[in-house]
Amino acid sequence: MNERLTIAQWSSDDQPRERLRDLGAEALSDAELLAILIGSGRPGITAVELMKQILSDCQNNLNTLGKKTIRELCEYNGIGEAKAITILAACELGKRRQLERAEERKDVGSPTAIYALMHPKMQDLDVEESWIVLMNQKYRLIKTLRISHGGITETAVDVRVIMREAILANATVLALCHNHPSGIPTPSKDDDRLTERVRRACETMRIHFLDHIIVCDGSYFSYHEQGKL
Repeated sequence: MNERLTIAQWSSDDQPRERLRDLGAEALSDAELLAILIGSGRPGITAVELMKQILSDCQNNLNTLGKKTIRELCEYNGIGEAKAITILAACELGKRRQLERAEERKDVGSPTAIYALMHPKMQDLDVEESWIVLMNQKYRLIKTLRISHGGITETAVDVRVIMREAILANATVLALCHNHPSGIPTPSKDDDRLTERVRRACETMRIHFLDHIIVCDGSYFSYHEQGKL
């Protein structure tokens, strides 16, 4: 018997969810992206094939698809009301995204900007925490991430974790921050050793290590400003 395979039976390289996870959404066709939303097709036809059929009737135009009604979509065998609503909701979100302005990322390319960003997070801490500030090549903020709590010794901060997070975020610039609950921003020998380890790791991974900022309530120490980086 020559039965058609369901998506779940496809090679993992051909399954839409796995392809999106591994290759990114841009690698998938419109039909594959829509198939992820509806989840299943009908006996004998996969979700991808069903969406190819519907898109073909729309001249492969998502704008035309978005103009269909729930009733019109439900005329396709394998599309119920829930799936039709999901498809139209996705089309509406795409339309609304077109109307939105791209979010402007903060410029955190200076010690004062990094301090202003991190001070609210760290000013009231009674233990030491370390954070990384991840940036793109234009020093625009990608995200901040706490990497240790309760100490800033060499053993408390895993440099491998810092590098992994930077790579996963596609960051090309990073800064390290930690607080001194004592209110005295002067770096310790442990701070110096950690700075050097992060600097070497960034050099190996070709990531620009912008600064190590010690944050206190009302003051900071910048390795970059002090010529120690």
